[in-house]
Formats: sequence, structure tokens, C-alpha cells
Amino acid sequence: MSFEHRKIGEILVEMGIIAPAEVRLVLEQQRQSGRRFGETAIAEGLFTDDRVAQALAQQFGLDYVDLSQLVPDLELAASLPADLPIRFAFIPLQRTDDGLTIAIADPTRVAELDELEMLLDMPLICQVASGKTITALLEHGHGSKQVLQEVSEDFKLHLVKETDKGEEVLSIEKLTDDSSPIIRLIDSTLFDALKKRASDIHIESSADGVQIKYRVDGVLFRATEPLDGRFQGPIISRIKVMSELDISERRIPQDGRFKVRMGERSIDFRVSIMPSIFGEDAVIRILDKESIAKDLHGLTLDVLGIEGHELIRFRRMIREPYGMVLVTGPTGSGKTTTLYAALTEIYNEQEKIITIEDPVEYQLKGVVQIPVNEKKGLTFARGLRSILRHDPDKIMVGEIRDPETAQIAVQSALTGHLVFTTVHANNVFDVLGRFLHMGIDAYNFVSCLNCVAAQRLVRKICVHCKQEVTYDREAFAASGLDYDKLKDHTFYRGAGCKECNGQGYHGRTAILELLDLDDNLRDLIINKASVSRLKEAARKAGTAFLRDAAVEKLLLGVTTLEEINRVTFADPVGNTP
Repeated sequence: MSFEHRKIGEILVEMGIIAPAEVRLVLEQQRQSGRRFGETAIAEGLFTDDRVAQALAQQFGLDYVDLSQLVPDLELAASLPADLPIRFAFIPLQRTDDGLTIAIADPTRVAELDELEMLLDMPLICQVASGKTITALLEHGHGSKQVLQEVSEDFKLHLVKETDKGEEVLSIEKLTDDSSPIIRLIDSTLFDALKKRASDIHIESSADGVQIKYRVDGVLFRATEPLDGRFQGPIISRIKVMSELDISERRIPQDGRFKVRMGERSIDFRVSIMPSIFGEDAVIRILDKESIAKDLHGLTLDVLGIEGHELIRFRRMIREPYGMVLVTGPTGSGKTTTLYAALTEIYNEQEKIITIEDPVEYQLKGVVQIPVNEKKGLTFARGLRSILRHDPDKIMVGEIRDPETAQIAVQSALTGHLVFTTVHANNVFDVLGRFLHMGIDAYNFVSCLNCVAAQRLVRKICVHCKQEVTYDREAFAASGLDYDKLKDHTFYRGAGCKECNGQGYHGRTAILELLDLDDNLRDLIINKASVSRLKEAARKAGTAFLRDAAVEKLLLGVTTLEEINRVTFADPVGNTP
């Protein structure tokens, strides 16, 4: 084995990829780690996976193949047993009279290659490719459509439903015709959406056919070319069957849900069916609790991306002994995640924290969490009344939707509880109007209110394809920014790559507008002062508006001018840079 290691080291030196001294360094590290030469050198950052593949190809007298530009041969992939590419980690390239040409990462696995040759019953012509690229192709389903179908078929068989006793049993779905192309299409769509980090799947009918789109980082993009319009009926029917909805009803909206177990993961899907002029459309919301739990592991306000000066103010307000902390923003703006982070930070064993949510998206350690169940009569208002009899110190109400819930939440905050809640509104001042329109007494409301935080999520530039960009005077003027002040600043954008599905963005970060209610602002609200006067007073009290926070992210090189213009707009009152 050491001979092989020396040999690949020598090849890499001959290729000019590493220096002899670096070979000795890698060998030393290798003795400690017990890993192979190439793996150790990649871990040390001396070269990439592609370089190892080139050296291995030279070492074994094989051809090297770059898979980054590969257009998969779907017919060839479909002709092979579906589980073999994943099991033996190879990509089929070409079939000739001489045998099957495949791309592999490790030519030393002779016994496995012999077994594969026997299973396929044809000679193998091996070429060497980057192991990372092979894994990515197999995982994303590009290497073989059949692989994707096979994996998702296994995933389909674990469609589960909950009985009244809380048990989960395999549904009747496994008895359906496995070969149905519609079943395979839906399953592979769900599987692909999970791989691409989608939060929603949109199935839209139009004159051109059926369009499938994914929402990733808050923005929609097309997942496939339009499918033939005749698939629309069977696709929607299949989704209805999975969600236990009425297949015969096509004229009114329907809502349902289904759950899938994929390996160890349990994933909830919320379904909304809506009639349109071309038939029925569907939107499937993905609630991957395990993925959320992984993302929120060690969740604190620091990881949300809120800038330091706002963070200090917000931390002070969530540690008040009583009152109301209100977070506002549209659906999908990260309100619940912010409240989870706040609860995680203030949790201690001496106080009881109870939440009521619809749905419970992530389980918080040490916190009593109650899911709303409107079918059984457990609404936010009814649950909140019961919570108050449960001796809580701090309460989180997932969302205030009606006057009754608003009234109880305000009373709870006035009687010594710290209440965290969310409401749908565009900014911190719209929230005040929402509550007053619900019939809440203005004096009681401002008395209990500690702060209002309006939140948005902006997409972060993908680090893999980040590059400098310049904007002209017109772009700055249209964005309400001063060109002369900013013309020498360096700005960035994402070019689009495989890591970000060609979007140029990967992941999101929070921007916050935080209104700290002091006595002056309370008086202005009670006296029904105009919004412009409230904004002026808030700015003097230290509030930075959403646009200010977005521009700060732009100047830090976190996001782009196009993205901040998509999420916020220039405030004529604001003095943005």
C-alpha cells in the first residue's frame, strides 16, 4: 500500500501539482489520520479532487474524464439495473461492441469492479473522474433518471398516515401500480425538490401545458420544461389521493396534507388545490423538520444575520420581565425562526415557556409546545386561554389572526407575562393599525408593547460563483442611493453555478426594522399621530428602517442591489446612504 502511495505522490510531483516537500508532509499527516494519500492532501487543501482523479488515471493507465460538462445518456441509464450506479458509485458513459464505458473515482476497487462486470454481464471500460462530481451527479439524479425513479419509488412506499391513536401505518399506496409514470413523476419531483432545498412545489396549468416550479430561498424557478397538458388531471388526482382529498371535486379549493418517511427522515407536506381556468393547480409546502432541526441546531440570534447594533437592542427587549414582543412580516420572512431563536436564548429551567403554533415546525428543548387543531376546536384563542391556566412565565403565540386572540394576548402581557407573537403586516407602523382595527384599546396596546420588529429575508450571494460587479448612475438613482458616495465601493453578484442551481444566490440572511416604544412614541400613537411623524420620532429614537438594513447588507458584500430592491423599496423619509 505504501508503494502505491509513493507512486501517486511521485506522479503528482511529475505533473507539477505538488512539491516533494509537500509529499512528505502529506505522508506524515496520513500516518496520523489513517486516510488515503489523495484524501489527506485534499483535506490539507493542497489540490482538488479532479487532480487526484488525473493522477490515478495516469497511475493505472486509464483515461481521465471531466464530468462537469456531461449530458447524461438517459436511454443508456434506463437500460441498466437502477440500483447499480449508486451501489457501485459509477456513471455510465457509452455502450459499444467492446463493452460499457463507465466513470469511476477509485480504480483500486478491483473486486467490486469484477462483481459489477459479472452483474452487468458485459466487459467494463473504466475511465477515472472526480469522486465528488460522481457523488453529486448521483445525488442530484443527473447521472441516471432511473436512479432517481428507483430511489423515489422506495421513498413512495413509505408514504404514511396518522390514525386517531397517533399510530403511523403504511398506507394502501404501496398496493398501487408501481409502473405508473404519474406516480414516478410525482415521487421524483418530491425527491428532487428536497435535494434542491425547495420550500414549496408549484404545479401550474396553462395553455402551454403543466409547469412544475420550485421555490428556493423565497424565489420561484422552473424545475422542468412544460409537460403535456393531458398530464394535468392525473397529476392533480395523484396528489389528491396522497393527501386523502376528494378526487371528484374539481370546482372548489381543497387543503390536505401527507407525510413521507425517507430513510430516517420524516417529512410533512401541506397541499393546497385551487381551480383555475385551465384546470386545477397545486402548491405543496415542504416541512422537513429534521432539516430544520439541523439548520437550527445551536440556534441563537447571532446566526440569523441581524447586524450587531440591532441585535443588542433586540436582546435587551426579549429579556424584559413582561410585555409583548411583536415580530411582523409576510409569509416566509423568518418570523417564527426569529422567535425560536429568542426563546432558545432566554430559556432557563426556573421559568415555564409555553407556545401555541400552527404547525409546530421545530421542537424546542425544555419548551411546552401546543399545535393548533381547528378541526377539533383547538384555535389560537381557546389554546391561549388554557395556556394561561397552566402557570406560564413566557408565552409564544404563533400568529394573531383574530380580535379574540389579540385581546387575550394583550391582557396576558398586561398581567405580568412576556408574550412573543407574530402578525402579518408590511412594516412596524402597519402593525399598530392592524391591532387598533381589531378593536384593541390603544392605551392598553401601547402600554403592553415592548417592541415591534419587522423582518425580511434577503438572499445571500453564492460563495462559489461570487464576482465583482459595477452599477451605473442610473441604477443607483433608481434605487434612491447616492452614486457619488458609492461609486468607489466594491459590489458583488453571483454568476450562477451548479451549487446554486444557476441562481447566483445560496441561503438567506435576516434584515430587521426594530421599533423600541419609548414614552414619546406611546403618546404619539395614543394621539393618532400621522405615520410620517411616527417615523421621524422612531428614527430619532434609534430605529433603522428595513431599507437601511438592506443597504447595509449590500455594502458588506452579502447581497446584491437587485435583491435589496426586490425585498425593500427606498423610503422617501429615510436618509439612506
